Amino acid sequence: MVVFKNAVVIFCLLVASTFVAAQITKPAAKTGPVVKFKPPKLKTSLGSRSDSLVTVSVDEATNLITLPLTVTDDKKAVYTIASYQCIYKKRGVTEDEESGKVSPMSNIVAQVFKTTPLSEIWKKTITEELKAGEEITFLDVVVKDAQGRLMFAPSIKLIVK
Repeated sequence: MVVFKNAVVIFCLLVASTFVAAQITKPAAKTGPVVKFKPPKLKTSLGSRSDSLVTVSVDEATNLITLPLTVTDDKKAVYTIASYQCIYKKRGVTEDEESGKVSPMSNIVAQVFKTTPLSEIWKKTITEELKAGEEITFLDVVVKDAQGRLMFAPSIKLIVK
């Protein structure tokens, strides 16, 4: 009886395997030669300040944050901003409840933006609270060219003195 059951199972497997269709591969569609895209050298600006690390006064920083972030290339072509992050590193203090000792600390507030300049709440908050020793960084700046290609642009970091 066991031999008969095994024979039936093997027979069913053999019959089922004949119904499996062979995979037919289609030839790859022929495309033209691949044109490599060489991204242009981009420059990120905030007002008159551009790229990397910039030391500014409190007044200049409060003026700069109200301006739009712009990205251009070496041919002065302007790119559309797709998104960017703004990080505001605030100075503060913390007090140890047991000893009463006060020690310096910093808080970081960050948000991703899809439009420039910063939102009104960010501008208001930074304008009211900004003091020397704090930092505002615009990073992960993604821009779109006329053909819709996305590219990263350099960051700007404002150090307030």
